[in-house]
Amino acid sequence: MRMVDAHHHLWDPSEREYPWMAGEQAQAWRRPFTTSDLREVTDEAGVSHTVLVQTVSSVTETQDFLATAAASDGLIAAVVGWVDLTAPDVTDVIGLLRAGPGGDLLAGVRHQVEDEPDPDWLRRDDVRAGARAVAEAGLTHDLLVRFDQLPAAAALTAELPDASFVLDHAAKPPLGDQKAFAAWAANVARLAASPNVLCKLSGLFTLGGSDDQLRRALDHLLAVFTPERLVFGTDWPVSVIASTYAETVSRTVDLVGGFSETERAGFLSGNAERAYRMSVLSDQQH
Repeated sequence: MRMVDAHHHLWDPSEREYPWMAGEQAQAWRRPFTTSDLREVTDEAGVSHTVLVQTVSSVTETQDFLATAAASDGLIAAVVGWVDLTAPDVTDVIGLLRAGPGGDLLAGVRHQVEDEPDPDWLRRDDVRAGARAVAEAGLTHDLLVRFDQLPAAAALTAELPDASFVLDHAAKPPLGDQKAFAAWAANVARLAASPNVLCKLSGLFTLGGSDDQLRRALDHLLAVFTPERLVFGTDWPVSVIASTYAETVSRTVDLVGGFSETERAGFLSGNAERAYRMSVLSDQQH
């Protein structure tokens, strides 16, 4: 069955600063990860195409990622880049990105909202205007948020019902904290009430929870999103702190072992193709 990894990164700490790449845990991935590395691990795991996701707040990185995707011989089928959602020229910047090398592979935009102290950052007028510009440009909006930022995310997705949103890493459920988990569960259900939101099952194995805790989170996500709105992703190379790429793929596939064949096909590729409008890929593969 075809697999599309809808969430991974590439980086080179010798060429660019990554503010979040600090602490002992980051030692496992504080080195270059290139397209060649990606091709090696995806070939081993049987993943045919990927979505490359931004790592820093940089239009230049997005331009580099688009050029990298264009030179990947189809392996990187889409890019989720970055634009300043608070700037008045969001539409112009998106046009600039699309006009450059690989610009046709720009499928989405993401800001690392989880690093914003304000839980209501997504409610700001300038941010909402930027999100509206992203939607009008036909791009998907990836949401990287803490669970306390989910109410603001739910308000934004409800305000823009014709836009497409994807929740990254299921908002990182706090698996070992019962009170926080209950808040996460309630907030993620509120977000899932907007039918224009999909959710990536990505980055979950790095959260440190037990199998039972992870299953509890997954059961809740299945209940509120249904299999039709869940998307497969690895969060490689961050995922290497928990397992190899092939093991991450295998463990994720095992999590959805109860899906029907149609649901599995959607989860492993079709839902990502829809979320990131990979029409060319779909036409070629179906």
